Amino acid sequence: MTRSLKKNLFVANHLLRKINTLNTKAEKEIIVTWSRASTIIPTMIRHTIFTI
Repeated sequence: MTRSLKKNLFVANHLLRKINTLNTKAEKEIIVTWSRASTIIPTMIRHTIFTI
């Protein structure tokens, strides 16, 4: 099911913080998260995100 256009994109704060810290360090790790409602944004590209 898609998200309504009125509501904008949703990205969990803890997930966005992890991605930003990995981007500043220029590291690649597997990120494990429970947040299945999060949308993939351009800063998440080149990372492996594993949802449980």
